[in-house]
Amino acid sequence: MSEVVVVGAGVAGLACAVRLAEAGVDAQVLEARSRTGGRVRSFRPADGGPALELGAQIVHGDRNPAHTVLGPLPALPRPTAAYVVSGRTARPMALLARGGCPPWLAEARLAAYREGSVSVGSWLTTLGAAPAEVAVAREWFRQTWAADPGRIDAAAAGLAMRQDPGGRGEFTAPGGLDVLTARLAERVRVRTGVPVRRIAVEPDGSGVRLATEDGETTASQVVVTVPPAVVDRGLLTIDGLDEDRRAAARTLAPGDAYCAVVTLSGPAPQDISVFDADGAGGFLSCRRGRPEVTLVAKDTAAACVRAAAGSAGQLAALLAVALPWTAALDIVAVETADWSAEPFSGGGFCAPGPDSTAAAERWARPLGGRLFFAGEAAVTGRALPWLQGAYADGRRAAEEVLKARKQGQ
Repeated sequence: MSEVVVVGAGVAGLACAVRLAEAGVDAQVLEARSRTGGRVRSFRPADGGPALELGAQIVHGDRNPAHTVLGPLPALPRPTAAYVVSGRTARPMALLARGGCPPWLAEARLAAYREGSVSVGSWLTTLGAAPAEVAVAREWFRQTWAADPGRIDAAAAGLAMRQDPGGRGEFTAPGGLDVLTARLAERVRVRTGVPVRRIAVEPDGSGVRLATEDGETTASQVVVTVPPAVVDRGLLTIDGLDEDRRAAARTLAPGDAYCAVVTLSGPAPQDISVFDADGAGGFLSCRRGRPEVTLVAKDTAAACVRAAAGSAGQLAALLAVALPWTAALDIVAVETADWSAEPFSGGGFCAPGPDSTAAAERWARPLGGRLFFAGEAAVTGRALPWLQGAYADGRRAAEEVLKARKQGQ
């Protein structure tokens, strides 16, 4: 019998287990996938080129825990060229700055928003920007939050941005973000390829029983860090969940997310970043001298890229609009990460909708001193649902476990 079992070896689960290990608690992590990392997934070209990200993309903030785990990380390099696709034509990104409300300025203004119950979509129309600028900003927020701006609560999003623990700046992990999760996993016991199918507190309250595909195991406490969507879809059954928490799991549905690395027959002429404001491609990027193009698409753009990835012709056409230099090249290979189709993710991450902040609070609440819950969904509306938010929430759940164990002594 383990003292504590943590279900899920994503950032939250690993951070939780590491904190428990630091306190001298025997914690074991069970992961359904054959790898650790959760929605962190790095792609390494066969020729040894720089790692590219198919999940979480960058390290947000100079106070991000990634700096503590991996050491000081370099700032994210700025591309030598940046473009926006509008009307299926790629134009210099600098053109957006000539208007009254470029999307990054709207994002900064949202961080200060505190009043009322209004969606980001409605809030954007109050900024006095031209309709074309509002349309671009809507797509920008759609790609940032993986949700239709009409479903994002402006006050909750602003609060999450203000309270985020990551700090300022954007950084990169040169060896791949999965080096972070691998480093965390080295410090705890992790078993991969072990899906947990059922969790039940013993009738006498003495512990928790977990049914896995390998059999049964027991623990004094269990921390569930898988996305609520995994529970809502019935891939993990937790006995004793009340209707409030089941409703919370339904509310905390992650947005659609799809990433791809397309390898071409020739190299990029320069470092380029492209934002597809038309909603067909999300964010695209390439590096000078490298043959890969990375696409990161969410919400409706995820559906567009998913459909294009199934046809070499459609994918080539999509790339040619955003990155004209690709038109003369052939597609050699495509590596994809369909997070919505991935059963143990169910999507990208949760945006703060009208009811999601309260749902996140209900989901995060411990159950009877034996079951605890953590993850990016549990910080919805309180912090940004990215690496730093997941990490901090894993540590929070660990502290709740330690408090419960102390009270039980």
